[in-house]
Amino acid sequence: MTGNTLKTVFMGATAAVALNAGAASAQEVTLRLHQFLPAQANVPRLVLDVWADNVERDSGGRIEIERYHAMALGGTPPELMDQMLDGIADIIWTVNGYTPGRYPQTEVFELPFFVADARAASSALWQMYDEHMREDFAGVHMLGAWVHGPGMFHTSTPVSVPADLQGMKIRGGSRMVNDLLTLVGAEPVGLPVTGIPEALSRGVIDGTTIPWEVTGSLRVQELVENHTEMEGTGLYTLTFSFAMNQDVYDGLPADLQEVIDNNSGLEFSIFAGGTQADADAPARAAAVERGNTIVTVSNEDAEQWAEVVQPIYESWVADMDSRGLDGQALIDQARDLMADYESTH
Repeated sequence: MTGNTLKTVFMGATAAVALNAGAASAQEVTLRLHQFLPAQANVPRLVLDVWADNVERDSGGRIEIERYHAMALGGTPPELMDQMLDGIADIIWTVNGYTPGRYPQTEVFELPFFVADARAASSALWQMYDEHMREDFAGVHMLGAWVHGPGMFHTSTPVSVPADLQGMKIRGGSRMVNDLLTLVGAEPVGLPVTGIPEALSRGVIDGTTIPWEVTGSLRVQELVENHTEMEGTGLYTLTFSFAMNQDVYDGLPADLQEVIDNNSGLEFSIFAGGTQADADAPARAAAVERGNTIVTVSNEDAEQWAEVVQPIYESWVADMDSRGLDGQALIDQARDLMADYESTH
């Protein structure tokens, strides 16, 4: 399906919260949606606002979704999930890796050189969440779970081989990415994505790991002139949760719960991940237009990178096993589900 078709098919529902336990089903309600990117960034503009607009439309005026961009309700990006659980916001969008180790099973999709297609991985992530991750997200009514397009390097000096990163301070968005950076000889700096522009402009970091699509809203193409992408399978991905407070959902009348359910889940997750990945191309084109240097590591040359970061697989499986989870089984299931999607689309 096209992105426009998905917007029509998968977003025809509403999310609302009763103002009190005895509220009538026709009552107008307001939900607060909180997230960390500026309003003009791709995810708010192309995914979250589209979802919210259609929810409002399909509610027939019964619901309003207040959109709070760029942490307008206060706090920091790593606090978003707790803000939703504590009732500061009703719905949030966040990076699971901002709270390292809290949602360990989702990290399987953050393994290096693991994800080739964001739609396939988003499909697999939702299915795995639905099957055996729900207990990890207690108190959460998940609306969507997805990944971005290929993660890559954006640096002050060109990077072609792992040795080029030796001693460089590079921002990483999760513990898995930070492990990758350490193995290639860089010094990982943990920062939410919103901290990247200031850190680059002040020279606190020499570069960052993010996908193409978010570089425009963060002015990354202006702050560094070198970008390193991988041919084929991406260097890494991060996972996202678009989530609603479970008690808020439970307090809705049955017809509004049904509307939420119709707008959430597998197909919405595929739409969201695919839309985010599709936004990579225009951002890349903007860097080309500026005359920036783009290094594309071939599949053959990427083998050197993959060999260096291979220990992450072994350490992650051991970590999962120590938590009572079967790490290798998670890897195998994710691979099988991604392959199933790719074989049918």
